[in-house]
Amino acid sequence: MGGALPRDTAARMRFAAPMLDALILLWLAALPLMGSPGPATLSLAAMGTAFGMPASLPYLAGICLGTAAVLVAVASGFVGLLFAVPAMVPVVTGAAALYIVYLAVRIATAPPLNAARRGASAPSLLGGLALAIANPKAYAAIGAVYSSVQVVPSDPLADATVKVAALCLVIVSVNSLWLGFGSVFSRVLQTPRAARVANVSFAVLLVLSVGLAVLS
Repeated sequence: MGGALPRDTAARMRFAAPMLDALILLWLAALPLMGSPGPATLSLAAMGTAFGMPASLPYLAGICLGTAAVLVAVASGFVGLLFAVPAMVPVVTGAAALYIVYLAVRIATAPPLNAARRGASAPSLLGGLALAIANPKAYAAIGAVYSSVQVVPSDPLADATVKVAALCLVIVSVNSLWLGFGSVFSRVLQTPRAARVANVSFAVLLVLSVGLAVLS
């Protein structure tokens, strides 16, 4: 009964196999670079610890949307044009540093989680969006990952479309995991003292992360 596959089916399979291999390589490159500790990921863990997951979901949405916007800007070549203007680099990095210091202060001074749920509000979707767009690590990491692999070498537009879609999955996955980590971690912080130590520690790490991203 076997017989050969139809010619168009065989052609699609020959096309899909290397494409799948390239996607796997793209994801393997993306996970350590985009999922490693940095301003956005550490801020999400801090939000989960300081405010809990439900209150931090708008902030998570902002981080994901902002990082996706950076990805689209990288894919379209807009980032290259932007950073070709020397004056833009200190403007972007300065804005990132100022906002992250503000965010670190909010995290460090957040009340214990139970109190936060009663009154204090976590940073909003716009707050996450602002941090993601001004995050210096995002441009470097996404630029490195995006240029590392060609998924559809014969079609630049299809290549860009597939890579943007694939990397958006990584953006949502890794950022959700960092927020979840912070939320789970908060459950062991049963005393106000322990919660304060954790919040201040995350705030310090957040400031250090942006310092390293700016200096590297």
